[in-house]
Amino acid sequence: MTMLANLLVALVAALHLYFLVLEMFFWTKPLGRKVFRLTPEFAEASKTLAANQGLYNGFLSAGLLWGLAAGNTANQLFFLGCVVAAGVYGAATVGKKILFVQALPAALAIAAVLAAR
Repeated sequence: MTMLANLLVALVAALHLYFLVLEMFFWTKPLGRKVFRLTPEFAEASKTLAANQGLYNGFLSAGLLWGLAAGNTANQLFFLGCVVAAGVYGAATVGKKILFVQALPAALAIAAVLAAR
């Protein structure tokens, strides 16, 4: 069970690294505009906000990787809880898809981490 928990935590960390790259470096590029369904004008106007959001996703990823490297389940659970909270808020304010892309993987990782204790 520990291996599954670690795999799920690593997956959530990788997702947030991917979000960082999309939001900080590809927001105004065709890939970023396609993923987030943005017009070129909106992407350009909001690129600073997106970069800030990407930085926060990077912090979430770093916290999860730190928890994995240290074998500290308390850190893992804290950062996974932050991801779930962000995902629920995003689903409520931006779009339901965020619940499945962000919050659900983190919730599954929480369940696995708790089951592995």
